[in-house]
Amino acid sequence: MPPRPLLASLLAFAGGALTAALAFELFEPAFEAGNHLPSGLGLAAGAVTFVVVDRLIERGKQEGDYDGAGLALLTGVALDGVPESLALGTTLAAGEGSVALLAAIVVSNFPEALVGARTMRENGRPFRFAVGTWVVVAAVLAATTVAGASLLGGLEGASLGFMLAFAGGAVLASLTDTVFPKAFKDGGPYVALATAAGFLTAFELGVA
Repeated sequence: MPPRPLLASLLAFAGGALTAALAFELFEPAFEAGNHLPSGLGLAAGAVTFVVVDRLIERGKQEGDYDGAGLALLTGVALDGVPESLALGTTLAAGEGSVALLAAIVVSNFPEALVGARTMRENGRPFRFAVGTWVVVAAVLAATTVAGASLLGGLEGASLGFMLAFAGGAVLASLTDTVFPKAFKDGGPYVALATAAGFLTAFELGVA
């Protein structure tokens, strides 16, 4: 299992990459497609939706509806991953599939999946259960990407701008709520360097 500071650096790198991707691969095209009002409303709606769902999950954890930290991490990855996968599917539907966004999604979810699987094993869960659970999550996120591309393929103008911005708002909220706080907690202030590296890498991939 990689050391925790390394996982934190990977998470921070992914956070920087996601920041660049959502700015240039999601919100900029959303603004170009829908202009001020649809893109602004979409960004706000995406952020609000993420926060509301996240608070409901947190309430469930506090009431004991979740079995251990491993499953808590599982729900966190799923909650973060769904808007990210929807965002990727939306860009594919718009004919602007983003390599930078895809890379950022993979790097951001991988460290949390490692930690979650290890936590499940430490809590006595069988190896097959731990691995199988995370494989199911990966399949759900892949299906979300396909659904985003299929269902949103016919959108254009203000509708497309709203959906792109909605996905961007959800990703932005997940970065603020989960990715950056967790990276800082586990890796300290030096993860800021990894964040900057992730941002620059994603930007270069986007303009290449």
